[in-house]
Amino acid sequence: SPAPVPDAWFGTWALNLSRSDYGDRVAPYTRATYTIEPWGEGLKVTYQMVYPRGGWTRLEWSGRIDGRDYQVQGLDDVVTYAYRSQPDGSCEVIVKFDGRETARSHITLSSDGKTMTTKTVGRGAQGEPVRTTTVYERLANENR
Repeated sequence: SPAPVPDAWFGTWALNLSRSDYGDRVAPYTRATYTIEPWGEGLKVTYQMVYPRGGWTRLEWSGRIDGRDYQVQGLDDVVTYAYRSQPDGSCEVIVKFDGRETARSHITLSSDGKTMTTKTVGRGAQGEPVRTTTVYERLANENR
């Protein structure tokens, strides 16, 4: 059965570039937000990202925290996310591209519920190892 979605996850989160780390790579976005909202027994995540040259994209993912693959909408390629609850209250996300695992992320929420941090280990377009840490902060007008 799916794990419950922590209520503290719901809301809109904005990327804090100065607190994020992309290693020796340039950040792929100048701005990004995501909104997490209830969806049946799971959650719906809507991503909006602005690229350095001004283009933007919107992606949606709906699924449950049950370890099963759910497809990301808004991409030409088949990308799935599988969320798994961890004993410490964090969440692991397995990212697959055309059925092949390409990354694993570990999501944690700060004790005050204001910061969500994602640490990702994966492979880049040329197969090179990639490690990133992205820090998102709850929008100030949302109190939880």
